[in-house]
Amino acid sequence: MSARMIRWWKQDKRYIRLLQSLGMGLLPVICCLIYCALQGKTLGQVYLPASEWNDELFYYKQAEGIVNWGFPQGYFGFNESHALRLSFAAWSPVLIFPWVLWGLVFGWNLMSPVACNIFLMSAACFLFVWLARPSRGQTVRLAVLFSLFTPFVRYMLSGMPEVSCFAMLILFYGLAVSTLRKERGWKLASLFAMSALMTWMRPYFLLCMLLPSYLWIKKRPGRGAAGSVLIFAGTAAVYAGIKHYLSADYFMPLFFTDWLEAFRTHGLGGGIRYTLDKLCRMGILFLRTGQEGIRSGMAAGDFVDGFLAVVFVSAFQSIQDGAWILRKKTAGLDEKKELRTHLILELHLLFSCAAVTAAVLLMYKLVEGSRHLLTFIAAGIFVAVLTEKRFYWKTVFLGLAFLFFFSCRAVSPYDFQVPFREAELCRQLEDWERGLENGMRLQQENAPCFDNVVIWSTYDTVSGDIVPVKWQFLYALPAGFGISCCDGAYVLEHFDTLQSRYLFAPAGGEIDRRCREAGYRKIWEEGAHVLYDRRGE
Repeated sequence: MSARMIRWWKQDKRYIRLLQSLGMGLLPVICCLIYCALQGKTLGQVYLPASEWNDELFYYKQAEGIVNWGFPQGYFGFNESHALRLSFAAWSPVLIFPWVLWGLVFGWNLMSPVACNIFLMSAACFLFVWLARPSRGQTVRLAVLFSLFTPFVRYMLSGMPEVSCFAMLILFYGLAVSTLRKERGWKLASLFAMSALMTWMRPYFLLCMLLPSYLWIKKRPGRGAAGSVLIFAGTAAVYAGIKHYLSADYFMPLFFTDWLEAFRTHGLGGGIRYTLDKLCRMGILFLRTGQEGIRSGMAAGDFVDGFLAVVFVSAFQSIQDGAWILRKKTAGLDEKKELRTHLILELHLLFSCAAVTAAVLLMYKLVEGSRHLLTFIAAGIFVAVLTEKRFYWKTVFLGLAFLFFFSCRAVSPYDFQVPFREAELCRQLEDWERGLENGMRLQQENAPCFDNVVIWSTYDTVSGDIVPVKWQFLYALPAGFGISCCDGAYVLEHFDTLQSRYLFAPAGGEIDRRCREAGYRKIWEEGAHVLYDRRGE
């Protein structure tokens, strides 16, 4: 090693920072191993088809289609909807691009999303510590809070892309700290690029672009303002294009826009009144959801409560930091740059949390929308520990809150239980894989097309009872096939005009009977479910 390299390592004790970064980078792996061990399982026994989260199936099969074919050869949609271009479902395909890169490098199987999620979280932790340079005490507090916030583990050991959002936002704030300490053109450009990429994942991340815009405008007011407006507009336009061309229609609108419609129908004043009224009504329901988290452990309520705990600590800390800076200025003393840096991050985080809360109240169902709060809890943990002023009681407060809401009250298996391998399900899925591999043929001409689509009927009537479909068997579909999640009533009403070639439903139900009467070819039957080829070829 050259003398210059040795000096570089010794400068600012970079070797110590590297050890801290490596320790935090290993923490996500350690947490996942410990969680599995506490369940009497190993990491290799995590099994996505055992999960009850059906969104995972869509994300997994879309990523599989991209890795194998460039894009899914069949449409992903709802009641046979499909995107105007290509074949993606209702959510932005940018969400799964880290999985696609992982699959292209390492191959694709049921453990690939889990392995990629753990890697992303480890990389984010490593890079945050390297860029933000927390002290040893701050790193220890960060490790404690990370370990107690169990949704980190739950989403790492899942087929959901939330970890991509967690990791991107954590890395964004780490780079923001480094930029505030020492501005560089490449850092500012990277913050803009990350903000744009996150916005194409989820539109509310456009809020992140406010931070690099502030730094650019502060340095070069005219050029910064004009450039920021252009980047904002370009990023929003790309997202609009993704939403318009690459997203299929859901069963219902993904966003409620009644409050925007009120401005058109009732004018500015009426729109403002309607919006404020809805914010008040939904705000009350938001707080009641938090109460339900305390009372019964409802997951949406736990998410709300954890979010409010982080917001409370961040707000208190920003007031404390702001008051300290003001006292220093009044006394004619220079405030510490680190304190000012942290205050800027806190204010940006608080503004983002307020804006996202308003978005959840106005545009989402609270149960589904509360999941988006987890990303800001995750980022809030990393931002909060950077303070140098009396954070010990805040660590205790947040730690106890996380322990209560995400361990003691995490009683719902649906929301909090990691899926592990089940012998009978594995056997059935292996049987389905063999049966479908021999019975289904992927059409590559004119793809994407409905000849490569399987209808997943969400339910059917069997012997007079409503029976939900065991959709987990669809993990066995050969790579490239699309899935159209269809309401059972839709399938029966449009039975003779369905466009999709294949139909998956419970055996012995009304849909099964109609298929037999129509003479459709049965491809496979297992686990009280059946799949038909409607073309019969």
